[in-house]
Amino acid sequence: MDISASEILKSPGAVMVFEEMKTALQDEARRRADFREWLTEDVKAEFINGEIFLHSPVKRGHYLVSDMLNNLLRNFVFLKKLGTTAVEKALIALTRNDYEPDISFWSNEKAATFDDHTMLHPAPDFVVEILSPSTKHNDRKIKFEDYALHGVREYWIIDPEKQCVEQFALMMPADKTYLPYGKFFPGQDIKSIAIPGFEIPVAAIFDEKANFEALKTLLG
Repeated sequence: MDISASEILKSPGAVMVFEEMKTALQDEARRRADFREWLTEDVKAEFINGEIFLHSPVKRGHYLVSDMLNNLLRNFVFLKKLGTTAVEKALIALTRNDYEPDISFWSNEKAATFDDHTMLHPAPDFVVEILSPSTKHNDRKIKFEDYALHGVREYWIIDPEKQCVEQFALMMPADKTYLPYGKFFPGQDIKSIAIPGFEIPVAAIFDEKANFEALKTLLG
């Protein structure tokens, strides 16, 4: 975080700052509640630091990457009985913000708390965001910090144009900041830290033939 509580407490105006923040956050909480009432299954939107971000339709390259990675992850998690996954429309409710990640995974322990009426989901164990011009700032800045603060163990940022996967992870349960674990391209394999046994060739995220071969390997 940019400003710590200890830094604020050094100021003689700390109480006034606290009261101002308290009022602002109460107002933000009301607007967040209104956002949740307004949000529908047909709208992809997120509530980030008090603002609503509407997402425009994605390019073909974006959803193909999402489909291919989800095809591998969903089937592997189902076969190994590791938990549950979701694509795009699962609303992740953190302490301040609501997100709809491109791909999410929850372990069995967290997934056991879900039912057919669950709308607000806890922090996943693994999150994937696929970059687009309108989302890359939040994906690399606000979400990067927020996911780490809330214990999302592993975060992949995928650039469809560069065909690159950046992998970040919390090395220890108490960590609140991601460490880079690697940058991977077609021709390399990537191994998940949060999902036991999930290892795939990077090419399988971007190429349909490679995706099919990787799926056979995972399920074989």
